Amino acid sequence: MAFASSVTRVDFVNIQQHGALLHANRHRFPNFSSLNLRKLERKIRAGSQITNARRVVEPEVDINDPEWKKHFQEDFDKRFNLPHLKNILDIKPRLTTFSLKSRPIDEDNGAKNEDWNGYVDDDDRALLKVIKFASPTSAGAEYIDPDCSWVEQWVHRAGPRKQIYFEPREVKAAIVTCGGLCPGLNDVIRQIVLTLEIYGVKNIVGIPYGYHGFTDPLLSEVPLSCQVVQNINLAGGSFLGVSRGSPTTSDIVDSIQAKGIDMLFVLGGDGTHAGALAIHNECCKRKLKVSVVGVPKTIDNDVLLMDKTFGFDTAVEEAQRAINSAYIEARSAYHGIGVVKLMGRSSGFIAMHASLSSGQIDICLIPEVPFKLEGPNGVLKHLEYLIKTKGNAVICVAEGAGQEYLTKSNAKDASGNVVLSDIGVHIQHQIKRYFKGAGIPSDVKYIDPTYMIRACRANASDAILCTVLGQNAVHGAFAGFSGITTGICNTHFVYFPITEVIASTRRVDSNSRMWHRCLTSTGQPDFD
Repeated sequence: MAFASSVTRVDFVNIQQHGALLHANRHRFPNFSSLNLRKLERKIRAGSQITNARRVVEPEVDINDPEWKKHFQEDFDKRFNLPHLKNILDIKPRLTTFSLKSRPIDEDNGAKNEDWNGYVDDDDRALLKVIKFASPTSAGAEYIDPDCSWVEQWVHRAGPRKQIYFEPREVKAAIVTCGGLCPGLNDVIRQIVLTLEIYGVKNIVGIPYGYHGFTDPLLSEVPLSCQVVQNINLAGGSFLGVSRGSPTTSDIVDSIQAKGIDMLFVLGGDGTHAGALAIHNECCKRKLKVSVVGVPKTIDNDVLLMDKTFGFDTAVEEAQRAINSAYIEARSAYHGIGVVKLMGRSSGFIAMHASLSSGQIDICLIPEVPFKLEGPNGVLKHLEYLIKTKGNAVICVAEGAGQEYLTKSNAKDASGNVVLSDIGVHIQHQIKRYFKGAGIPSDVKYIDPTYMIRACRANASDAILCTVLGQNAVHGAFAGFSGITTGICNTHFVYFPITEVIASTRRVDSNSRMWHRCLTSTGQPDFD
């Protein structure tokens, strides 16, 4: 049976061709073919009603085939099979040098305690999805066939293996941090170094200032050891520095060869991971024994398939300070209105969770849910109602929300992201204009805490997540995997092929229970 590519991969390749309208709705349809993409685009342009249920427009499997589930699972297993160095090289495993039960380690035979049960079996799996939806109309429903059949989707469990594919004493490992700052970067760097040393690796370096550090003659490798990184987690930022953009993949791999790097740990978001995948592919093409492992870093929590990414919990916690300040300003002023802009280019997870946790937000605006400013059902009319009934109001808006109201910019940053216009400033001006026109006094305060949030150190929750992610990245590299990333899925730590996590952006489902809970908390109406 032939299977079409998953929607995420098709979407990633064709999104510019299909336009912004399709882009705005792609998160609602996770399983359809490129043919269905074109059909869906025509339906959208024709004004067809789109439901919130996450169903396939046309099944990519023949559900009349009694074995369609088996075929679906086989296709899934093939896509989520982890790339391994033994696929391109004739390499033999050896007994691991990682064991917390046998110290000192016998360097010739590996871990002495064969009975220690701290290893993960190569056949261990975790379920990607754990809810069986009873009905297509269930909140956040995702289903393949109209009967909402349960289909098992298993992904590889992360952790140390009994057998490894590198001699630790011969390994040179490198760490690079790319993109913008994010709470927890130093925690991950620290834990990667500590875990490498437990395996017995002595040669560990940091690549300064992102991918540029591979080719810039003015930048030198940063030697790393337990002593060097011991306390770096006590500060925010990145000990190695960050940057956006990169040299060519070929130049980076040339540098990897010249430097003699055997393991590369890449900390960054989807653009950085796309670069890591390109590096992995080029290393495979050259038949280099180099393991490239990613650790997903995005404060927006918008990486596919994962429960959350590091830095997100800290961002939500730090956002409370800005929201509380906006609330105090609004409450203390006559007809006070506080506007807080939080991060979230295309995903409103920070704004949604910050609104839920604060309990002080009256209106939450995110990129995934269109809204009107004007009109009887608009944001401004509801704001007037709030001022008349409770005397003050606080708005939380994600940076990518409402971009259709702003002048579009063709400018892009070094990562290739379109430079967004400031929706917070726009809303502030529109509120002032509206209330002045209505003859109602108002006092509007605008707060943008973006860089304050990004630059702080990780909180306890994120520090634990960073610690485990850093450890599992090292375990994955020694296990011989490459072109993978590590994350948490349904509370379990797992490995994913990078191809699957960069396919598109994870977004808030407007039919999900969490968004419904946010609406219940704010009490806001449908601004449509």
